[in-house]
Amino acid sequence: MQDEMLLIAPQAASAIAQWLWLIPVAPIVASGIAALLKQPRRQLASSLAIGSLSLSLFLSLIAFGHIVAAWAANAPTREVVNFTWIEVGSQSVDLGWVLDPLSAIMLVMVSFVGLLIFIYSIGYMEHDENFTRFFCFLSLFAGAMLGVVIANSLLLLFMCWEIVGLTSYLLIGFWYHKPSAAAAARKAFVTTRVGDIFFLLGMVWLFAQTGTLLFYNDGEGSLESGALANLLAHPAALGLTAAGAIGLLIFCGAVGKSGQLPLHVWLPDAMEGPTPVSALIHAATMVAAGVYLIARVYPLMQAGAVFHGLAPGSTPALAVVTWVGAITAIFAALIAIAQDDIKRILAYSTVSQLGYMMAGLGMGGVAVGMFHLITHAFFKALLFLGAGSVIHGTHEEQDIRRMGGLKADMPVTFATYTIGMLALCGFPLLFSGFWSKDGILEAAKHWSVTRTPFYLLVFGALLTAFYMTRQVAYVFFGYWRGRRQAHESPRVMTRPLMILAFFSILLGFIGTPAWPWFQKFLSSPAAGAEMRGFHEPGLLLLMTTSSIVVLAGIVLGAWIYGWRSPSPDEPDVLEQSARPIWRVLRGKFFVDEFYGATVIAFFWWWGRVADWLDRRIWGGAVAAVTWMFAAWARLNRFLDTNWVDGAFDKGCDELSSGGGLLSRVQTGRVQTYLRLLALGVILLAVILLWSSRA
Repeated sequence: MQDEMLLIAPQAASAIAQWLWLIPVAPIVASGIAALLKQPRRQLASSLAIGSLSLSLFLSLIAFGHIVAAWAANAPTREVVNFTWIEVGSQSVDLGWVLDPLSAIMLVMVSFVGLLIFIYSIGYMEHDENFTRFFCFLSLFAGAMLGVVIANSLLLLFMCWEIVGLTSYLLIGFWYHKPSAAAAARKAFVTTRVGDIFFLLGMVWLFAQTGTLLFYNDGEGSLESGALANLLAHPAALGLTAAGAIGLLIFCGAVGKSGQLPLHVWLPDAMEGPTPVSALIHAATMVAAGVYLIARVYPLMQAGAVFHGLAPGSTPALAVVTWVGAITAIFAALIAIAQDDIKRILAYSTVSQLGYMMAGLGMGGVAVGMFHLITHAFFKALLFLGAGSVIHGTHEEQDIRRMGGLKADMPVTFATYTIGMLALCGFPLLFSGFWSKDGILEAAKHWSVTRTPFYLLVFGALLTAFYMTRQVAYVFFGYWRGRRQAHESPRVMTRPLMILAFFSILLGFIGTPAWPWFQKFLSSPAAGAEMRGFHEPGLLLLMTTSSIVVLAGIVLGAWIYGWRSPSPDEPDVLEQSARPIWRVLRGKFFVDEFYGATVIAFFWWWGRVADWLDRRIWGGAVAAVTWMFAAWARLNRFLDTNWVDGAFDKGCDELSSGGGLLSRVQTGRVQTYLRLLALGVILLAVILLWSSRA
């Protein structure tokens, strides 16, 4: 498991690790240049996107080869490059990137699958007027996801994580002139932000407890033994330690990004975007980010078991991850049975398979969950691009009831799509999905807590085989029920399908029980990767059971749908036989309606209350204060005008009048002055005489 990797000694970063930042930066720079191009520069925009991601793939392969060589030589397999980003006084915020087996595998997967999707997009978006803008957004999306992969800091990971959220909003709502696409983009953005709020709280709590958001830093990182011991020593609530509580808060972010219950509602609506976007989101990038996040912080969630010698997956945090994943897997698989949109069926399949990955992480560790993530990325990208080929060949038709007989008109798409379908179902032995899914079932069977998730996941495997057989029967068998005759897609679209189909078979053989190379690469030295056969107790029985379940689902689906060619308006067979159950599945268990009647209704009500408070209370209070000051201003004006100014003006008038009278006395004639003097002497004499008599 990844917790064993904590024991690997750090080493100085190699030149490859020093330049690892170029892998995400190349497509981000290409996106920036494409943003400045005019719409007619279509070829330049696509060339920049494909060229930059090709460079990222080349560098990723070099980094992967470097780590494989170190692993084979039993040398340290983790290299980190950290640097100070912000420094305030004695406090600093550090960022960095990490090269280890986990990031090396993800870099190759994201860049390779993304590159095939980019190439496919040239044909699919050929006639779109916003072709240049589309490749600008794709490049930014891929660069942000690669940034998530290499991050050695939870803060840097969160930054790239939010750019992934932004670009998903831009791409899901790319055809924003459609109200459904604009609504789906808003729904995806808002729903994933709900999980991200808790993710942010967990990040702040982790920094407060450890003083760092670096994962690895020469023994001082937040995922290294010293910090983990400190987190385990601090209790939180409900019997959780700080490590478990922080892990669950971070898991909430993964629940939103990876479409787990109860935040899964955005992911099926994301089908409103162009099909290459659906493939990129559902296979290599956005939804994989949540699973990768849990794999990256796995030491935090498994810390209690490591320090106390407990079985893997026995901590409360991982138990929550397991139950959420197992319930999501069966929940989404049931909904997929009753859907008719070719992309929506695959969307619910993605939700279900992400549940398998989460359950695998919770019960079996990093290698178990990540192996299914890697294999799923290839065959789910194949299925979505195959669905896009079908939509392109059937002139934008997406309702499987209006298709049929396409195996003759679209032979390459049919052959590759069938490979992807069998890999998703986990068809025995030959296809990669069988080996990665069985690894999860094996972990579930041996989980020390309970066997219930095992039975849920087995039933989910049966449902997966059934609904995918139903889809293939409707689309490729029977007779054509569409409006216009279908045609095969151009080579620029079918060649990526062939490559993905090849890897959908090949990848399974690097993780079989006989040669578990993938699992050993992620968890232990190279010496443990020898061939060892299928002699483990109970393994053959599990493989046999899994094979029977998958074959039963395929046979059941073929028996119900394989020899029928229903008209587009004819009810489904299951709808005719179990209408109430069908209505519930068709309505997606009415989760959206429940949210609409509760959460959304509450916020609409609260919005109206807030509006009333704003207008009547806060607005009224502001208006009252405004009126008071206006009245006071009018009073001041009245007093100033009539009292202060009036008295001053009156005094000025009196002074002016007095001055006028005095000015008449000052005539400049001596005779006048003598008369006034004589008059004054007489007046003075009279006053003296009167006063003496008194």
